[in-house]
Amino acid sequence: MTSPAPGQDQVDELVAALTDFHAPATLEAKALAYRLRRVAHRLETEIKRELAPHDIELWELELLACLSRARPAQRLSAGQLMTQLQLTSGAVTNRVNRLERKGWVTREPDPGDRRSVLVALTDDGRERAVHVFGAKTEAESALLSVLSPTRMRRLNDDLRTLLVSLENPDDTTRPPKP
Repeated sequence: MTSPAPGQDQVDELVAALTDFHAPATLEAKALAYRLRRVAHRLETEIKRELAPHDIELWELELLACLSRARPAQRLSAGQLMTQLQLTSGAVTNRVNRLERKGWVTREPDPGDRRSVLVALTDDGRERAVHVFGAKTEAESALLSVLSPTRMRRLNDDLRTLLVSLENPDDTTRPPKP
């Protein structure tokens, strides 16, 4: 692939090569899907690079962040972690095990259901998370700084509409398709 023309990205070239095979609406959807994947990949790669000197993985910080946001006791069930992190039960168990070995989380009996266990943030886990949240936030802000606040808001609104339709397909409050 050659270098894109000014004001264009590699997706523009890719889509141009597909114009004989797809309708314009299909090409727009393809271009958007390609761009979303590429942006997500770049964000994740850069955030991981910024977190590496802090000796923490992105998935570790995301799990600690879920627990940090859980009010008031900073603890969640495995099912709640599955939902928030969009993981399988096996993946949650594996990740909790690894963070428990580091001393960042513990498992506690659920006072409301003796058969259940809650994953709780430890003081060390909380301190670790607070220590690195800034690095992640700075990386996100730097990568997205090319967008004005107005464009960011508009993009957020559009992506929220998309996520609502994907995550809650029966939501009748979302706006109708144009």
